[in-house]
Amino acid sequence: MKALRKQIDKIKPHFIKGGKFSWLQSTFEAFETFIFVPNTVTKIKGAHIRDSNDSKRTMIFVVIALIPVFLFGSWNIGHQHDIAIGNTENTIFLQFWFGFLKILPLLIVSYIVCFGIEFGFAQMRGHEVNEGVLVTGFLIPLIMPVNIPLWMLAISIAFAIVIGKEVFGGTGMNILNPALTARVFLFFAYPQKISGAIDVSGTPVWTSTAGGTATDAFTGATPLSYAAEGALDKLPKLSELFIGTVQGSIGETSTLAILIGAIILLLTATASWRIMLSVFVGGIAMTLIFNAFGANEFMTLTPMQQLCLGGFAFGAVFMATDPVSATQTNMGKYIYGFLIGLLAILVRVINPAYPEGMMMAILLMNIFAPLIDHYIVESNIKKRLKRFSKVVNN
Repeated sequence: MKALRKQIDKIKPHFIKGGKFSWLQSTFEAFETFIFVPNTVTKIKGAHIRDSNDSKRTMIFVVIALIPVFLFGSWNIGHQHDIAIGNTENTIFLQFWFGFLKILPLLIVSYIVCFGIEFGFAQMRGHEVNEGVLVTGFLIPLIMPVNIPLWMLAISIAFAIVIGKEVFGGTGMNILNPALTARVFLFFAYPQKISGAIDVSGTPVWTSTAGGTATDAFTGATPLSYAAEGALDKLPKLSELFIGTVQGSIGETSTLAILIGAIILLLTATASWRIMLSVFVGGIAMTLIFNAFGANEFMTLTPMQQLCLGGFAFGAVFMATDPVSATQTNMGKYIYGFLIGLLAILVRVINPAYPEGMMMAILLMNIFAPLIDHYIVESNIKKRLKRFSKVVNN
């Protein structure tokens, strides 16, 4: 690492003010601070705590937490492919390799578009490249169907980064989760490619049948689709839902892998446990309310089934806890998370047009997060003024 440091220090003068490549200063700093902790200190007077765990390393922790989901999703793509075409000869490694090759183009396109836009805006504004792009570029392919066309993916990412983040000032200023903004754009712009079992061209949405022909028994429906249709007899076992050996978005099927990621986030203090916990509590509360009524088959699902279906667990762990678009106050985090869980189950059960309610619930609560924080802060101010007036009067 010392040799690398020396090389960076050697070329650094060319990229700072007065150097012949000073117009690429933002890009150079992005690569330098990605590898080494910035050699800077706070210039203003006062007591400060300095920590090498800056925002770049925080984002890297999120990427590390996503790796179990990515690995399982890669294997499950190959596993579902073999089930769809009736192939029983592939090994676990071959299934993983098939899935990895399907995900790789999505990741490459995602990072090219994300970094291209991010670097472009950083250069135009003369700002540093924001590290949130590392997470966004990894998250977006994981919440997509494996068969999503690459050009659609590129357009949705460009829309999400430009309209959902950069117009507000970039990372830290956006009010909506960029990854979910990309997904909701696809949902409304190209619904045939992200909902249902088979798209208009007859291609399965959630399972790749490349290199083979789907068997007659293959339907292409996800467990959430069966639940929404009331076909509970076709719903996989709870153990299959929990492990994730079912069809769905690449990274959303395995609650087990998502929980491993959640443990990594919590141990590194990267995500809020208050939000995670309250999202699950809200989802369980709404499910129990529906269980009490039981007006249709979807309402009779158990809390564990609801939590393991679709993108509920993934949204609770990786989306709702976005430190930028979520609430900042402790009490606000409880309210914010609880309402996300509540609304996610409410939307998916009540509204047949949106069986995956998690996306809508999180984006809606993103909008209300500043309002929740405002009223929590105002409430605390009133309580303290009330206590102060009592002390003065006594």
